[in-house]
Amino acid sequence: MTLWSVIGSGVAGLAVASELVARGARVQVFDPGGPPGPHGCSWWAGGMLAPWCEFESAEEPVLRLGQSAIDWWADRTPVQRRGTIVVANTRDLPDLRRFARRTTGFVNIDRGIITELEPDMGSFGKGLFFEHEAHLDPRQALQDLSRQLKEKGVEFRQKLAPAQLENAIDCRGLHAREVLHDLRGVKGEMLVVRCPDVTLTRPVRLLHPRMPLYIVPRGDGIYMLGATMIESEDSSRITARSMLELLSAAYSVNPAFGEAEVLEIGVDLRPAFPDNLPRIRRLGRTIYANGLYRHGYLLAPALAQGVADLALENKHSEMVDEDRA
Repeated sequence: MTLWSVIGSGVAGLAVASELVARGARVQVFDPGGPPGPHGCSWWAGGMLAPWCEFESAEEPVLRLGQSAIDWWADRTPVQRRGTIVVANTRDLPDLRRFARRTTGFVNIDRGIITELEPDMGSFGKGLFFEHEAHLDPRQALQDLSRQLKEKGVEFRQKLAPAQLENAIDCRGLHAREVLHDLRGVKGEMLVVRCPDVTLTRPVRLLHPRMPLYIVPRGDGIYMLGATMIESEDSSRITARSMLELLSAAYSVNPAFGEAEVLEIGVDLRPAFPDNLPRIRRLGRTIYANGLYRHGYLLAPALAQGVADLALENKHSEMVDEDRA
C-alpha cells in the first residue's frame, strides 16, 4: 500500500492526514516543529465554524464548502452548535444592516431575544442570529486529530521531510513560498483573556468600521478576542492600536471585560493566495495544499477532501488549480 507523507502538522496537514486515513491510506507526518503548538498559526485561530457570517466578505465557495465543516469536525472533536450573534453599537447600525444584506441564514433579533440568548449582552437593541453556526476549541481540535492519527498508526516525525520524498503532500503554509510564489502572509493579532465576571456561551461578532471584533468563549471564563487582518508580513509583535481596539471593543460588549486578565497575546501570518481561497496544486511528485487564509478550520475539511480525491482517485475538485497543476 502506498505511503503518503504529509508535511506540516497545522490544521491543513492534520485534516489532510485524517481524511486520508479515513479512506484507508497509510500516512506519516513530518514537522520539524513537533506537535501542534504556538509555533503554528493554527494554534492562534478563533475556531469559528461560521460560513454564513464569513460570506459577508468572502467568495461563494466559503459559504458552500464551509457548511459541511461542522459535521466533519463533530466526528473528530467536540463542537458547540450554538450559533453566532452579530451586533453593533448604535452609531454603527448601518454596518449591521449592510452585514445583513451581504449574508443569509440569520434571523433578526431584538434586545429581548439577545438578552435571552446571552444575558450578559443586554446593552444591544438589535442584532442578527446565525443559529446554524458552531465553534470549537482549535487547540483541542489539533490535539484530538494528532491523538486519533497516532492511535491509527500514523507516525509523526519531528524533522524536515527528505527533499526527494515520494507521494508527498505539502501543507506548510507560508514555508512553501519558495514553490508557491503567489502565496502571501496576512497578519492576524489576537488576545486570550480570563474574565469570570462575563458569561458568554456562543461567539459574538461586534461590527466596527475599522476592525470588526469577535469574542469566542473557551469555557471557564476564558475568551479569545480577535482578530486583525493586516496586509503585513511582520509577525514579531502586536501593535498598540490593535490591542487597544480589541480590548475597547470587548469592553463595549460588556464593561466587565475592562477587568479581564490578559493571558496570551498571539501574532501570526495566515497563508493566502490573491483571491483568499485555498488551492491544491500537483507539481512534480508533490501535492501542495495551501492558502486557507482566515478560514483555516472552516475550509480545512473541504481542502482535505479535495487532496484525498486527487491523491487516491486522481479526481479533481474545484480547489485543484488546473492552470498550475
